[in-house]
Amino acid sequence: MLAAAAVKGRIKSRPRLPPLASPATTSTCAPAPAATARRGSHAAASQVVSHASLLLRLQSCPDFQEARRLHAAVLVGGHGHGTVLVAQLVRAYAKLGDVAHALRVFDGMPRRNSFAWNAVIKGLVDAGRFSEALEMFWGMVNDGSVAVDGFTYPPVIKACAALGAVAQGRKVWEMVEADIASGNARPNVFVQCALVDMFAKCGCLDEARNVFESMQVRDLAAWTAMIGGTVHSGNWLEVVDLFNHMRSEGFGVDSLIAATVISACGRAGELQVGTALHGCAVKSGASGDIYVSNALVDMYCKCGCVEMADCLFWSTNSKDVVSWSSLIVGYSQNGMHNVSVSLFCEMISLGINPNSSTLASILPCLSVLKLIRSGKEIHCFSIRHGLERSEFVVSALIDLYSKQGLIRVAETIFWLTLDKDLAIWNSMVAGYAVNGYSDSAFCALRLLQKVGLKPDHVTVVSVLPLCNQHHMLIQGKELHAYVIKYCINSVCSVNNALLDMYCKCGFLEVAKEVFQLMTERNTVTYNILISSFGKHNHEDQALSFFDLMKRDGIAPDKVTFVALLSCCSHAGLIDKGLHLYHSMLHDYNISPEKEHYSCIVDLYSRCGKLDEAWCFMSNMAEEPEIDVLGGLLAACRVHNRMDIAELVGKRIFEQNPNDPGYHILLSNIYADAGMWSDVTRIRTMIQERNLKKETGNSLT
Repeated sequence: MLAAAAVKGRIKSRPRLPPLASPATTSTCAPAPAATARRGSHAAASQVVSHASLLLRLQSCPDFQEARRLHAAVLVGGHGHGTVLVAQLVRAYAKLGDVAHALRVFDGMPRRNSFAWNAVIKGLVDAGRFSEALEMFWGMVNDGSVAVDGFTYPPVIKACAALGAVAQGRKVWEMVEADIASGNARPNVFVQCALVDMFAKCGCLDEARNVFESMQVRDLAAWTAMIGGTVHSGNWLEVVDLFNHMRSEGFGVDSLIAATVISACGRAGELQVGTALHGCAVKSGASGDIYVSNALVDMYCKCGCVEMADCLFWSTNSKDVVSWSSLIVGYSQNGMHNVSVSLFCEMISLGINPNSSTLASILPCLSVLKLIRSGKEIHCFSIRHGLERSEFVVSALIDLYSKQGLIRVAETIFWLTLDKDLAIWNSMVAGYAVNGYSDSAFCALRLLQKVGLKPDHVTVVSVLPLCNQHHMLIQGKELHAYVIKYCINSVCSVNNALLDMYCKCGFLEVAKEVFQLMTERNTVTYNILISSFGKHNHEDQALSFFDLMKRDGIAPDKVTFVALLSCCSHAGLIDKGLHLYHSMLHDYNISPEKEHYSCIVDLYSRCGKLDEAWCFMSNMAEEPEIDVLGGLLAACRVHNRMDIAELVGKRIFEQNPNDPGYHILLSNIYADAGMWSDVTRIRTMIQERNLKKETGNSLT
């Protein structure tokens, strides 16, 4: 209230400037008495017509010059001290974006009605001068000469949303509720929509939901505000639920809400809902809207349907830079980096200039493909076109150079960037971590806090892998405490990083405690636990985690079955391992890769079933890796199977004739069997090929 009183005093004490001069006022002379007498009978009528004409023209004023002419006419006609026309003049200037003239006219008004207050407040909001708009609003409240109405609140609430001034927004909400309770106003759908939008954008979803649920009439605008606010908060599943609820109440789909919800479906992985929305957009004719088509491309890419996204992209007549960027990043997200680069080159050849988002999308592809020269060319392009200051481009460049081992170049870009946001700091911290510079990473972490930034979940996930060794566990525990203190422990990726740290340091029970407190779990969560408990010979618990994974409805992936098969192999659970392998093929339709083949061969070998191992390996769709063959060869020595050892040795020598280790292993197998002639043959082969076993090194 003190601030409001100060505002009130400022407005009242501001010197009233003279009305804007006009040519008409300087050239008009006082009328002669005779002329006045001749006009006597028609004066009142002409004044009414003049007033009505000016009112109509002010309401539809097309440009600033016309506003100036009408302003002069108002003054010449003697209406400068009236309220209605001058209030319309304030509105005309504000609507045309000339807030300075609107404020000047407003200050010159002897009496201000609610129309004038509302016009100047809305003009300030439209001009992005949100703080001044709120000051003007509280000045209006404290002035007390006019009442705040339903036209006042929406722009004021919009200003609160833009500034994140949720405390002032709550005060406005209290005023709205008080007006309704006292009977001075009825519920206004525009005010309620603005409140929903403001609370949602400020992260107060519960209050946004309360306002939304209290609305007696919810139109499409109300649903759009609630859904848009939820999108702003990043709660994608809630967005999809709201959309389904809206549809159940019989509302149609327009282009704005379609684009909003389709984007949310992509982020939430809701392909079925997104596809249904695609159909709704086609039926309603909204699919031709470029925002909708871009959202569809993005959604299909995020859901893994790149072919559908590509088909939709090329069938769209109007494509902008966002369209190209969406498909480029879509291919990148699905691991098709070569296609992303080709698409980017085609975009350039068609004369479409990329923006900062496009460059930030293509740079990670160049990093994965190790095309550092092309990355430097993109860097130069960004400098020539003034895009090098974009936080997206800076982060991507730091990431590119860091992953190529050029950490000093990344540092140079980092320190030359004047305005460093948290994303840029995160990229630098991650760059140090990727290159193993633990001290530099933690130093950067402390520095970003000194400059007033607060580490988020991305920062924590970047640093935690450095704490996967015993001597760094203390720093890991400090990060764990930070996660709990600042409520980041609801983020699944953070908990997964904590699980990985404790498991790799051998603290399996602590890892289980972290797991039990997790509110959200994904495939990576269970992969870490199954792999870690299997490596520490806790096969029963590893398999129980897999059962829990199935009960939670989380689908396993290739990594899950590698961990399971490896666990069964080390525990000698051949029947369970083979059952899991067949389940992977038939129940989950996962095609086996070299890692799975290796586990099955190892599983047979450890159990002494070398005939089955050789048969399985002979029928593999891919050539077995040298390590798989080596494992089987070692098993042949343990179980004294010379027949299979010779077959395996032949395959090894064909694949890798220059590896002395396997030659020596086969020689030792022959020696154990007393086959000295074969021992001599192998050792002669080693000498003829000048093969030497590398000398081992010890850190002690």
